[in-house]
Amino acid sequence: MLLLQSQRMLQIGIALFVFTGLEGFVIPSLRAPHLGRSVHTLSALQGVMILALGLLWTRLNIGVTASWIAFWTFLYSSFATLIPFVLAAIWGAGNTTMPMAAGATRGSAIQEAIIKIILYSAALPFFISMALILWGLRIINT
Repeated sequence: MLLLQSQRMLQIGIALFVFTGLEGFVIPSLRAPHLGRSVHTLSALQGVMILALGLLWTRLNIGVTASWIAFWTFLYSSFATLIPFVLAAIWGAGNTTMPMAAGATRGSAIQEAIIKIILYSAALPFFISMALILWGLRIINT
């Protein structure tokens, strides 16, 4: 199970690099180009993080259930962080949830709510995945 999850993480990390490169071409045409640059940076960072986790994944000392939870909660938190930034850049929205990144760009009430709900939903899964990964990296005396 760990080997398959490791391979998937490596694939997703490379896919995020491809997305980062392609997204760079559309930054000038987005309604909020400064958020487009944030998406560019964030997706590259997430690609690096997912590649690093993919490389260490087989070293985790956790069971199948824990690795499944860590894998899916991390991926969910990664994309639940990235997708609101993508939406905000396309819509020209996001000021209520991420004012430093969005600046004065404010979308409709429903757009702002969608961004907030998705983005806030990323926090707990991230901490769950990091706790499980940290636990899986513990040294076991044999």
